[in-house]
Amino acid sequence: MKNIAILILPVLFLFASATPPDANEILKKVEENMSSKNRVFESEMIIHGRRGSRTITAKTYSVGDKQSFTEYLSPAREAGTKMLKLENQLWIYSPTTDRTIQISGHLLRQSVMGSDLSYEDMMDDRKLTEAYTAKTVGEEVLDGRKTYVLELTAKVDDVAYHNRKMWIDTERFIPLKEELYAKSGQLLKRTTLSDVQQVEGRWFPMAVVFKDMLRQGDGTEFRMKSVKFDQDIPEYLFTKAALKQ
Repeated sequence: MKNIAILILPVLFLFASATPPDANEILKKVEENMSSKNRVFESEMIIHGRRGSRTITAKTYSVGDKQSFTEYLSPAREAGTKMLKLENQLWIYSPTTDRTIQISGHLLRQSVMGSDLSYEDMMDDRKLTEAYTAKTVGEEVLDGRKTYVLELTAKVDDVAYHNRKMWIDTERFIPLKEELYAKSGQLLKRTTLSDVQQVEGRWFPMAVVFKDMLRQGDGTEFRMKSVKFDQDIPEYLFTKAALKQ
């Protein structure tokens, strides 16, 4: 019996070692990479539509998941447009009309500048652990990277997507792919994340492709040109007065 136990113990140890970590622990590690006290980034959004592609550049300042200020830099038609998010409220300033309007209700589901992102997508920056319960359903290799596959179910009502499925890099704890579902089970959007780099000691995806599964086109690419974490950001940016400056 003693010899049998000696043979069995290494097998049990290997089985225990192969058990994936708890889904919530995985998400917490993802949030350590993706979340920050604040960040400043410059980006370009490449919208691939039926009539061709166009690129919009912007600079964004954000504090946690409650405040963000974005100024669009190009092309000329979009330059000077600004967007301010405070808690669950969103305002947009247009230099063409010199007007500030609030986006709310069903308008939040509209496309941002013809892209595959909605205003609702841009509004909900909450930590996933706050809005969803998660379970690990398996492991897969995606583009040569081993991933944990997680299924998330909403535990609050005010989310755009009732269910999510995520493929998370087992070494870098960055999502490499995500599918977003309605409560009915219909696939609404798919995102793929790539060009993962180490930025200030954390792994971060510098490129994301968003695809609205309910519309035509080849999706919208979102590329980070630069990103800095934990910066000194002037408080006045997060005021409605800053929209017209």
